[in-house]
Amino acid sequence: MTLQQLKYAITVADCGSMNEAAKRLFISQPGLSGTIRELEEELGLEIFLRSNRGITITPAGEEFLGYARQVCAQYALLEDKYAGRRSKKHFSVSMQHYSFAVRAFVDTVKQADDGEYEFAAHETRTYEIIENVKNFKSELGVIYINDFNRKVMTKLLSENSLEFTPLFDCDTYVYLWSGHPLADKSVISMDELGDYPCLAFDQGQNNSFYLAEEVKSTYEYKRLIRANDRATMLNMMVGLNGYTLCSGIICAELNGDGYRAVPLKENEKMTIGYIKRKGAALTPIANIYIEELQKYGY
Repeated sequence: MTLQQLKYAITVADCGSMNEAAKRLFISQPGLSGTIRELEEELGLEIFLRSNRGITITPAGEEFLGYARQVCAQYALLEDKYAGRRSKKHFSVSMQHYSFAVRAFVDTVKQADDGEYEFAAHETRTYEIIENVKNFKSELGVIYINDFNRKVMTKLLSENSLEFTPLFDCDTYVYLWSGHPLADKSVISMDELGDYPCLAFDQGQNNSFYLAEEVKSTYEYKRLIRANDRATMLNMMVGLNGYTLCSGIICAELNGDGYRAVPLKENEKMTIGYIKRKGAALTPIANIYIEELQKYGY
């Protein structure tokens, strides 16, 4: 088993296709397929299932790729530190759908914009954030914890060898567009929101009250719409007078100034923080990103 084989397998998994991976690696598709088969034979396990529709990662393959990413990430750190050559800066973060986390990423990139770099920001589902950090796809993950989900989230993070570091506490706000009938109120109650659709981010196959991005996930909403894209959410706020529950930290620079965050009467505290692998040293770029996130505490 070689480092090149590990990198090839990771690229196939990331691309979801042998053809696309071969193009990215600048090798032939038959050559790549042969290398993956040799690796599978050596390991005695099937990493990918092949079909006319493409490839699917097996459960055993998922576990193997997690270790493979760790090996490649550690090798990259050794290479950067000891190879004595100028290399690109690398940083990746996965986050719940927070505009302030995106803005912190933008400001981090600006500070690092003095050479070559390869950065990634993944706005995604809660479970995928945990998986991305666990499998070295992201160095950091940005999530929230509150009294409702604390026990479950702490157990889930511990089982995946991850740790949560608090950044700041915040209250619960109602996020809606400035033309909403309730937008000018100083505080809004759940009863007042009853006739308007609540917008929530879909958590996919790993849907759970404890993995929801919004507080009050067990509340019996009369009208509920799930979506998986922040831009779609904003459009539905305007088109349907929808709303979502949030931290109250909004970035007009990214979303525009046509939206309001109004305190919710039935307030719940939540703690915004980041997750990382236990015992892992953070890169300088990751530390800059954390410093940028901390600026949004209030």
